[in-house]
Order: sequence, then structure tokens, then C-alpha cells
Amino acid sequence: MRGLVLLVTLACVARAQHQALIDYLERRLLAIEDRISLWQEQTTRYASDLRELKQQMVSQLENLDKEKETLRMNLDGVGTRVDRVERELDYLETQNGAQPCVDVDDKLIEQQVTQVKEKQRTKYLKLSDCSDMISTIKAMKILKRVGGQKGMWTKDTSRVSGKVYIFNGTDEDTFNEFASVQDFTRSPGMSLSTNVKLPSAWRGMGHVVFNSHVYYVNQAEDITVVKYDTRNNSVTDSAVFPAQDHVPVYGLNPETVMDLAVDEEGLWVIYATRQNERYISLAKLDGSSVDIEQMWDTNCPRENAEAAFVICGTLYVVYNTKQPGRSRVQCVFDVNGMVTNEEAPLVYFPKRYGSHSSLKYNPKEKLLYAWDDGYQILYKLVMKKKLEI
Repeated sequence: MRGLVLLVTLACVARAQHQALIDYLERRLLAIEDRISLWQEQTTRYASDLRELKQQMVSQLENLDKEKETLRMNLDGVGTRVDRVERELDYLETQNGAQPCVDVDDKLIEQQVTQVKEKQRTKYLKLSDCSDMISTIKAMKILKRVGGQKGMWTKDTSRVSGKVYIFNGTDEDTFNEFASVQDFTRSPGMSLSTNVKLPSAWRGMGHVVFNSHVYYVNQAEDITVVKYDTRNNSVTDSAVFPAQDHVPVYGLNPETVMDLAVDEEGLWVIYATRQNERYISLAKLDGSSVDIEQMWDTNCPRENAEAAFVICGTLYVVYNTKQPGRSRVQCVFDVNGMVTNEEAPLVYFPKRYGSHSSLKYNPKEKLLYAWDDGYQILYKLVMKKKLEI
């Protein structure tokens, strides 16, 4: 009997523990179901929020596309209007002209009278029958960008086609020589060029190449023009420039203490001295002996001048501003007295990058080789006769 009572007691305890376990499991399942329900509810809400956000983003992107198209159309319209205004300004400037950068006073008038008298006493002996002058700039071509902000590039001006010469910087003793314009254009940097070391350093951007010779300016104690033969790599001649107390010839490019130029009549020197430091001077150079043949004082100011070149015995001085704008030919000087500032057309260069550090005229091609903020540019010139002004 006692054993039966014990078994019944144990059975009751086991049933109670089993019921307690079942109750515990039911409570855990209910808690899990509540959490699953909450997760489903939150997931549904998040999915709804994401759909709304997607719709908003799609709507905003569509609005941005519409605004972008409107802005593009407005910019096209602005560009067209700017081009029209520039053409109208060019026309008005050509029709009205610009006053030369000369302070007209009694002293200047007396100086001009003296210059006229000197011209009458000493006639310049022309080497050719060239009577061309610039009418306008027909086109421009940007070949590439290589080198620093300032430099000079050109071809041998005595040949129709030939080698290209690159003088990178303002003070070096080497230059780069390319076999052709095509090699220069397709060359990665200077990789297709020959590096030529000169026996002395060149200064500024006033060098030229003529009849297979590089003429460059060396400044040690005196200003010297050096003639270097590119065929046998040797200096064939040099001469100290006879003028005293040189000052930089261009106000906007003070590194160029003297500028050499080539035209149909040969070699020229563009320079300035302290005795007449407000204005630019011009001299004819003998290419064989590097001697000075004749010298002139011009009425072209140095202030705001950036470069110059010579065509058929006429000096063209190009001006700009300290904050680079549109370069323009605003002063001319003809050694034969056939062209004056009042008669010469006002020529504007297309604005591109900054201002020219050098402009080199090629009389065979009627091209200007320009260096503008590291870009190498060609300007195609339209010419007319001086007597047709």
C-alpha cells in the first residue's frame, strides 16, 4: 500500500512539472509570435517608406533633367549672344578705330617732327619690293600645349617647310628641334625632338631661326646677339648690341630684354633703352655679320605691350592688359613712312587663354607662330597692299 501511495505521488509531481513546462513553452511561443508580428509590421512600414522615397527620387531626377535641359538651352543662347556681341564690337572697333596709346603733347609733337626730318635725311634702303600689310586675322589653329606658361616656337623662316624649334621658358641653354610640324603635333611632349645645347644661355623669348641659323639673345654683362649654325652646331658670329642702358622691350613680358624678328627684308631687332624708355625702338640687322645697319625711334609705347613683329618693314606692336584680355595691334611704325597709326586697321586676336609671350612672323607662310599660356598657336593672316589703305 505504501508503495502505491509513493507511485501516485510521483505521478502527480511529474504531471505538474510537465504542465509547467508546457505552460512555459506556450508563453515563449506567444512572445515569439508577438515579435514576428512586430517585425512584419515594421518591415511593411519600411517597405512603404522606401517606395515613397523612390517615388520622390524619381520625381526629383525628372525635375533635374528638365532643369538641366533648360540650363543647357539658356547657355547655348548666351553663347550665341556673346558671339554676336563680340562680332558687333569687332565691327565697331574696326569702323571707329582706337586712339593710339600715345600722350599727345608738345614734346611728342616735336619728337615726331624730328623723326620725320631724320627720315627725310636718311632713306631706308629696301631689300625687296614687299608692300604688304595686315588686313585682318583670317583663322587660328591650336596645335597643342607643351612646356611652361612662357616660351617661343617657330620654323626656319627662310624655308617653306622644315624643322620646328621650341624654346621653352625664359632663361635656358637648350632648345628642342623637331623634324617637322607633323612630328611636333603628334609627339607626346618633347619625345620626338632632338635636344640641342647651346654654348651660352639664352634670355627672354626674342629668338628667331633664319637660313639654318638660330639667332638668340644672351645677357651676361652686355646684351649680345649670338648666331648659331644648326647644321654644324657651332657659333659662327656674335655682336654686342651698340645701344646702352637697355630696358625690357615689353611692359607685360619683362623677361624679353630684346626681341629679334624676321620679315621679307631680313632680320630686325626690337628693343628699348633708358634714354627713350617710354617707347619701343627698332633696328635693321645684317644677318651675315650681325651688325646694325640702321636704327629708328618709334612712337609705340612699351606700357601694356606684350609682343611685336615686323612685316615688310612695318613694326606691329601688340597690346593687352595686366589682367589678360583680347590682344590687339594698336601701334604700327613703318620705316618707309607709308603706314601710320591713323591709317592702319585695328587688328584684334581671338581671345583664348591669356596673353602672348611671343609672336613670330613667317614671311613664306604668312603665319604668326604664337605662344599663349603654354599653347602653341598659328594665326593665318590676310594681307593687303599699303597703298590700298
